[in-house]
Amino acid sequence: MKITAARIKNFLAKPDAGIAGVLIYGPDQGLVAERAEALAKAIVDDPSDPFRTASITGAALKQDPARLADEAGAISFAPSGGGSRRLVRLRQATDDAAPVINDYLATATTDALVIADAGSLGPRSKLRKLFEKAKNAAALACYEDGGQALGQVISETLGRHDLTASPDARAFLAGHLGSDRAVTRMELEKLALYMGRPGRVELDDAMAAIGDSAATSIDAVVFAAASGDAPALDATLRRAFGEGAQPVTVLRAAARYIMRLHRAAGLVARGRSPTDAMKMLRPPVIYLHQEMFAAQLRQWGSNELSRALDILLDAELACKTTGMPANEVSGRALLRISQAARAANRRSPISRQGGRG
Repeated sequence: MKITAARIKNFLAKPDAGIAGVLIYGPDQGLVAERAEALAKAIVDDPSDPFRTASITGAALKQDPARLADEAGAISFAPSGGGSRRLVRLRQATDDAAPVINDYLATATTDALVIADAGSLGPRSKLRKLFEKAKNAAALACYEDGGQALGQVISETLGRHDLTASPDARAFLAGHLGSDRAVTRMELEKLALYMGRPGRVELDDAMAAIGDSAATSIDAVVFAAASGDAPALDATLRRAFGEGAQPVTVLRAAARYIMRLHRAAGLVARGRSPTDAMKMLRPPVIYLHQEMFAAQLRQWGSNELSRALDILLDAELACKTTGMPANEVSGRALLRISQAARAANRRSPISRQGGRG
């Protein structure tokens, strides 16, 4: 069965008694790890206890398919004398594991819980469909934090250090964090260490603590592409890749930014001023970027932004499936965005207004 977002917290704290296997998957591997650990602690007090737990990799299971049932069927030697469920962690699972897990679930008891973690799995994934459809299994997805979820992580993490954030600081954090839960928490802990004492985090504080991360280089790439500045795009893209930025990460950052422009363009088309549109976005555009964002908003139309988003999504798919050099694929896509921005800027305001229809 699928575990919906509204049910995840309760499920992790107290998984259904009849569940023998849980798949935790998604692009946010930090969140996958965090949720898998939370679920493990709901089963055993110490997930590292060798008498109560076992760990198998997807590669090891492929070499020895019988190991899953053997580990799940082993007797748990709890300090109190037994009686508690055994925990089996299946790490880095792929579709190759689906037949083995299917056979296991067909005869599994609830004496053990198998927690499988995996990366991104599409709707057609054999592994994902197995856990979603089996009566004694469950699947929950871990996507990038955004909006309310990211805001909650920021508030909770800073709150543990008696810190709050100004609106601009919160908007900056929301714009630079969220792609990986573990990285988000690490960066927020770094910010708390930078602050050194309880209080209010201002924009300058957030930029000083987090602004030197790879996210800043990626931002520069995105801003250059959306503004139609090809020379700046070339320079910033070289720097970002040189600092270790991944092509798919850059493409996703660009897609998120284009989507924000698209939402704002829709608000303007319905009669809002650019300033009001920027304030209505969540998170709102921070004041340092408002002039640039407003200029891009005047430059792009909704239809053009939709086409730009298609270019970015197609490029991400090509990076994952074609075998072509991902740096080149992403670079060409961003150059097309830059060219589209320059073309949009050359059009008259009348034609751009028509493009928003």
